[in-house]
Amino acid sequence: MARREAPEINAGSMADIAFLLLIFFLVTTTMDVDSGLTRKLPPPIEEEQEDPPEVKQRNVFQVLVNANDDLLVEGEPMLVSNLREEAMKFIIGDPNDESMPEFKMTEVPVFGTIPVSKQIVSLQNDRGTSYEMYIKVQNELVGAYNDVRDDYAMEKFGKTLSQLEKEAENSEKAKQQAAAVKKVYPQRISEAEPKNIGDQ
Repeated sequence: MARREAPEINAGSMADIAFLLLIFFLVTTTMDVDSGLTRKLPPPIEEEQEDPPEVKQRNVFQVLVNANDDLLVEGEPMLVSNLREEAMKFIIGDPNDESMPEFKMTEVPVFGTIPVSKQIVSLQNDRGTSYEMYIKVQNELVGAYNDVRDDYAMEKFGKTLSQLEKEAENSEKAKQQAAAVKKVYPQRISEAEPKNIGDQ
């Protein structure tokens, strides 16, 4: 009795199918993107560096976060949800209020010589502060600057700062306007090295 041989399976297209599946998974898979905060690092410390000029207390908005993630603003307990609004008041300031930051006449493109606040936001974290709380506080402080700048840009130019920055790629006028807004409200967040603040 003659044996029938099993027909061969054509595996020629298997490589094509595997390649197509690989492309499919590469296209549809989302990759995790590292998140972080944009910060300009201070320059290297020089041996004969001069002491920084003394800053008046009224020009400093002090923010402390202790090991229990408790937020203290100007020595008073505060919820993170209220931090942005309080920071915005300080950043904008009031030349007639002696408890608010001082103003200095400054040459600003587009606007000429105008008073600019000497405000500085000082952030101090405890070594035990959680990363989540650290990010929340940073986001609120940066958000306060962004909101103040957007409001000012909208008042002066009818556009937010982010809109001006997008237009700045193709427009010299928008570029100057965006730079002027940033100079009127410079982002000054001074972050001290973490230390043991303790329960305050």
